Amino acid sequence: MVLNSIEHLLEKYDNGETTLKEEQQLKAYFTQEKVAPHLESYQVMFQYFNNTKQEELYTKDVPLKPRKSYIYQWISVAAVAVLMLGIFIPSIFGSEQGRTLAELSTEERDAYNQTMKVFDMIGTQFNKGQNQIGALSLTSSNFAKGAEQINYISGFSETTNKFFKSKKNKKK
Repeated sequence: MVLNSIEHLLEKYDNGETTLKEEQQLKAYFTQEKVAPHLESYQVMFQYFNNTKQEELYTKDVPLKPRKSYIYQWISVAAVAVLMLGIFIPSIFGSEQGRTLAELSTEERDAYNQTMKVFDMIGTQFNKGQNQIGALSLTSSNFAKGAEQINYISGFSETTNKFFKSKKNKKK
């Protein structure tokens, strides 16, 4: 008789329909040492609930005082100092004004001309590479359009197969 009522309470417990008093009856039954063999899995669960209820929580207060960090203030001071030095040092020491091409020596002119040739060559190679990348993007967009068209064809194929299958089924 007791076993039937426990099984009935377990069924209500699984459905979430038990009252607190009924749950207390279940806990009292499953805290016993002898439990029906087919209900041993519930015994483990209710013993776990009982053990966790007896555990104490950590109740010590943890101080949450934030530390004051002055590093950001020092970073801003350093940034202002670097900016000021960058502005005032050239004006204090006097910067050398740019010279014209006619004022350069022959070695300096040759170095300048070679540098300009290198920059020109780099610019042309960069433009060629940029044109090739444009061709690749065009190819990529064409592949994407082709993939979309294949998807349309496969969708059309699926619908025609469904249509023909339904016609075959009607004939039978």
